[in-house]
Amino acid sequence: GGDSSRVQDLFKNVQGVRAAKSAFAALLADGSVITWGKAIAGGDSSAVQGQLKKVQQLQATESAFAAIVEGSSVVAWGCQDAGGDSFAFQDELQNVQQLQATASAFAAIRADGSVFAWGDPLQGGDSSEVEDKLQNVQQVQASAGAFAAILAD
Repeated sequence: GGDSSRVQDLFKNVQGVRAAKSAFAALLADGSVITWGKAIAGGDSSAVQGQLKKVQQLQATESAFAAIVEGSSVVAWGCQDAGGDSFAFQDELQNVQQLQATASAFAAIRADGSVFAWGDPLQGGDSSEVEDKLQNVQQVQASAGAFAAILAD
């Protein structure tokens, strides 16, 4: 993931960089994203590049990336087992305000204060057992393998 020569000419107005285990993603001032590193770990975003417009937030697991894009929806890429495929969850990933990540899962806080998680269920990627308790969530924090939610009440 350390060789950025393939994308070196694209490094203009970098706003932030996120790191997976062996890939990187840089958020540029125009809201676009450039990636480099091992493709399986998210270093190749070409399959979703057309959706990475006006990115508001970028987050990383060890092998995948997720971005909140224009319209507050989420686009993910990289290793599917680590949350790198959000296509099946597009209905759940609308009106997203914040993303958080464990080593292999993502959690999204939606505008209504609910949370949806995806990725490796053993690393926090399945919140279905506590979904009814995840209301009025103000913040989510992550460890390597779990999420914790701070509720408003």
